[in-house]
Amino acid sequence: MHNHFNGLKTAALFGGMWALLLGIGWMVAQYFGSSVFLLVFALIGLATTFYGYWNSDKLAIRAMHAFPVSEAEAPAMYRIVRELSTASGKPMPRLYISPTQAPNAFATGRNPENAAVCCTEGMLGLLDERELRGVLGHELMHVYNRDILTSSVAAAIAGVISTIGQFLSFGMMFGGGSSDEDRNPVAGLALAILAPFAAMVVQLAISRTREYDADEDGARLTGDPLALASALRKLELGVARAPLAPSQQVVNASHMMIANPFRAQDVSRLMATHPPMAERIARLEQMAYGHRINP
Repeated sequence: MHNHFNGLKTAALFGGMWALLLGIGWMVAQYFGSSVFLLVFALIGLATTFYGYWNSDKLAIRAMHAFPVSEAEAPAMYRIVRELSTASGKPMPRLYISPTQAPNAFATGRNPENAAVCCTEGMLGLLDERELRGVLGHELMHVYNRDILTSSVAAAIAGVISTIGQFLSFGMMFGGGSSDEDRNPVAGLALAILAPFAAMVVQLAISRTREYDADEDGARLTGDPLALASALRKLELGVARAPLAPSQQVVNASHMMIANPFRAQDVSRLMATHPPMAERIARLEQMAYGHRINP
């Protein structure tokens, strides 16, 4: 349904992130004079990847206090998702509503057979049915392109890399290295600072790719790019009026949401998770009016 070579890009980005993780392990092993760190960080990466894969649906649902809804409770959501899923020839995900007035939506789950789509009460009250269809088309393409797995695991590995950076900073404060001659505080400090930044850059590449691709694929699925563009405008304004508090659980789930859920002054540390809304809207308008979209 899409032509973005999603699997190839995913493999390349994860290869880069794994190389970064193992490279950090090797450098820390050199710094502390023990090769055990390389094995430890490889095992941490494997465990984190598996945990992120298996629990990607549960974590976001729990963070947003969402609850499952029946067709009688959310007839418009069911009607739209059933229609679009049938058109795609894909399974219909479970549907949830989050009891918050902050307008947003997200899809989550490790594969199309174990996926969920969630809308907040604030978004359902803000959008008309045409705009809701545009948003749900976007979220379904996240499911069918397996973007949720990609972003969840990337976030988990990036978290490990950030933790390693903190660990290294702590080690330098209290001494470390196989000997005073072996220790290089400047290199260690640079690693502690640059490793989390590098992980953030990889997350940025993954996030931009999956959001732009889901916008384009979702618009093709619904046949109405302007509906999604209109929804994104409303969501941007709605989040400004009713943002979510950046608790740790919500921060960890924010990369799955269609719009950054936080206030503008809280966005700086989260810029890696969402491409600029103005660019997304412009690309959708280009689709609608038949212009070429730049890759």
